[in-house]
Amino acid sequence: MNIKKFQISIDSSLKEALYKIDKNQEGIIYVCSSDNKVLGVATDGDIRRKLLEGAKLSNNLHEIVNKKFVWKSESSSREEILKILDSKIKSIPIIDEHGRLVEIVSKNYLPLKNEESIIVRSRSPVRISFAGGGSDVTNYFDGNKGATLNTTISLYSHALLKKRNDNAISVRSLDLNSLAVAGSLKEFLLLKNSFGLIQAIIKIINPDFGFDLEIYSDIPIKSGLGGSAAISAAILGCFNQLRTDEWNLHELAELSFQAERLYLQIAGGWQDQYATVFGGLNFIEFNKDKNIIHPLRLPKDVSLELEESLVLCDTKISHESGSIHVDQKEQTKKIEILNRVKSNVELAYIMRDMILRGKLIEFGKSLDKTWKIKRSLSTQISSSYLDQIYAGAIDNGAIGGKILGAGGGGFFLFFVPPFNRLKVINYLINLGLNVKPFIFEKNGLKSWKTRQHYTS
Repeated sequence: MNIKKFQISIDSSLKEALYKIDKNQEGIIYVCSSDNKVLGVATDGDIRRKLLEGAKLSNNLHEIVNKKFVWKSESSSREEILKILDSKIKSIPIIDEHGRLVEIVSKNYLPLKNEESIIVRSRSPVRISFAGGGSDVTNYFDGNKGATLNTTISLYSHALLKKRNDNAISVRSLDLNSLAVAGSLKEFLLLKNSFGLIQAIIKIINPDFGFDLEIYSDIPIKSGLGGSAAISAAILGCFNQLRTDEWNLHELAELSFQAERLYLQIAGGWQDQYATVFGGLNFIEFNKDKNIIHPLRLPKDVSLELEESLVLCDTKISHESGSIHVDQKEQTKKIEILNRVKSNVELAYIMRDMILRGKLIEFGKSLDKTWKIKRSLSTQISSSYLDQIYAGAIDNGAIGGKILGAGGGGFFLFFVPPFNRLKVINYLINLGLNVKPFIFEKNGLKSWKTRQHYTS
């Protein structure tokens, strides 16, 4: 709305006021000082009454100015304004902090606010795996059936994205304690740094705009909890929010796999990508033609009891999953190692049935079996120190457990009956290890938008 049609000087005449009111067709005029501050209002009714009292059209407008009038500030909500317009008031002046008229809204004119800048946020959970490790790699299920049993937990990788008005790119990683800055996508992809996984994800996304991206995780890198897949998913989730044709969950998992396994040539399996994107407790079957995710639903008391029976422990030893997977790949060429992986797959099916039937003690004992099979697949999976940690946990009351991820370090998971829990935790703490509390996370990747002003 053209506010000049509604402004008039305090020194104007009644005739000039009537002329402006006739032009704006709203029956009102806003009387302003020489520096454009609103002093009051005058309506066509006010002027007619003054003329009936004997005033002349040449009389000064200040004689009828009403200084008590309804107005709103720029920060007033749309709800407030609508409620006023829903009464007898036809129009409302919007006045800035200096008292100047900036807008006029009416029953017929209430424009939408301009779109505000937004940021996109996401988080994707890490997973703990129970059984089937080693069978989710392509070279194995190319000729055999693979299966894993895992669940996501309340530890996440997070991402925060904001579009820029130029082509520059800024990526900050708290996990790597590093910042990468480039003037363009091409320049960013050529940077030589520790951002290889992030560069691979960005290369796949191929955004046509500049952006600021921040990434951080609740767990240390190389933890064996599928953190790299969670980071990839979190970044993909942010960019997915800006797409008209959003990627579905299968596509997100596949893109994450493509970045890590194909672009970076890091050996490994498929379960981490599916686990973090889909979330929850899943039994995943791997075949040459397709992978199938079976969500499992447990009775509430079984789920809570399982949750309370598990102890997650950081060994403080980072592991190189890629080299371990390479060694495993070579080892599975041996028939005896291949048969052990098959045994682990069979155990995954048995443990799936145990957990669905609430046979948790048997489930815990089976974790011990999976660990013994797993550690026999490669000499890099365990060590004398890791064996010592495990044996001590068993001596203190755990009935089963396993190293998570590829092995060689990272996190141990133990199954502990109720009255042994504190004893096992104290044992681990006395070794100088970190026990990490968690609960099960039923959801996978989550991403959302929020207005920029929310963060200021």
